[in-house]
Amino acid sequence: MATFISHNADETFALGEQWGRDAQPGWVIGLTGDLGAGKTHLVKGLAQGLGLTTRVLSPTFALVHEYTGGRLPLAHLDLYRLDTPAQILGAGLEVYFENPPGVAVIEWCERWPVFTVPPHSGTPRLRLVRFTQTGETERHIDYEDSGR
Repeated sequence: MATFISHNADETFALGEQWGRDAQPGWVIGLTGDLGAGKTHLVKGLAQGLGLTTRVLSPTFALVHEYTGGRLPLAHLDLYRLDTPAQILGAGLEVYFENPPGVAVIEWCERWPVFTVPPHSGTPRLRLVRFTQTGETERHIDYEDSGR
């Protein structure tokens, strides 16, 4: 597990931008943390690192936003309004967790079981990211990779 201490929104954005430059097809990034912890801001940086120029918005009410036109496509999901895996399946979102053609980022990922059980050999590369607010603008961003 690695920890990044972000002192402000610009540092959170820069971390996401670096991850976007490093991203490979099939990456799935799960984000967990309180409302306002910086999850969407990290995704905005990731999109820029992928070379996407479209404005990134929180998909809370749409459930998913797809962005193309960069080095890799980005699927940005938000499971906040879904309480169970059955609701996620009913919404048809599981396809984004299996092997996305680009990068899939899932906010409130703890609502999907793949993020709460050990991965198996066929699991795509998963990065689980936990945001903890430690001050008005400071965040501890803990992350761990698993899968291939």
